[in-house]
Order: sequence, then structure tokens, then C-alpha cells
Amino acid sequence: MLSTLLVIAGVFVGLFVLLSLIVHLSARPATRGQTTAPRTPSWVVDAGQPHPDPWSPMSTTSTQIRAVR
Repeated sequence: MLSTLLVIAGVFVGLFVLLSLIVHLSARPATRGQTTAPRTPSWVVDAGQPHPDPWSPMSTTSTQIRAVR
């Protein structure tokens, strides 16, 4: 009886530690102070390609296979 409770408590503690580790690693980094310099845009912004619209029709030059109806 006591060993069963210890095993269950150990599992709960392990899950809590794992959850706290995941939350800690996925948290946003803290800001390091106020800077007046503009933020450097990422390479995605520099590419100049807009995000594709999922509702727009596909172009005729697409290499994807279309569904046959």
C-alpha cells in the first residue's frame, strides 16, 4: 500500500518537473532593456514574398497535383 502511494507520488512529481521544464524552455526570452535602434528584419521579411492566401486559386504554373473531379 505504501509502496503504491510512493510510486504514484513519484510519477506525479516527475510529471510536474517535466511540465515545469517545458514551460521554462518555451517561455519568451526577457527583454534586455530599451534600445533605440530599429529591429533588424529577418530573412523572411527581406525575401519580399507575401504569405500565400489559402483561398486564392492556384496559379497555372503550379507543380502541385490537382484533384480530378
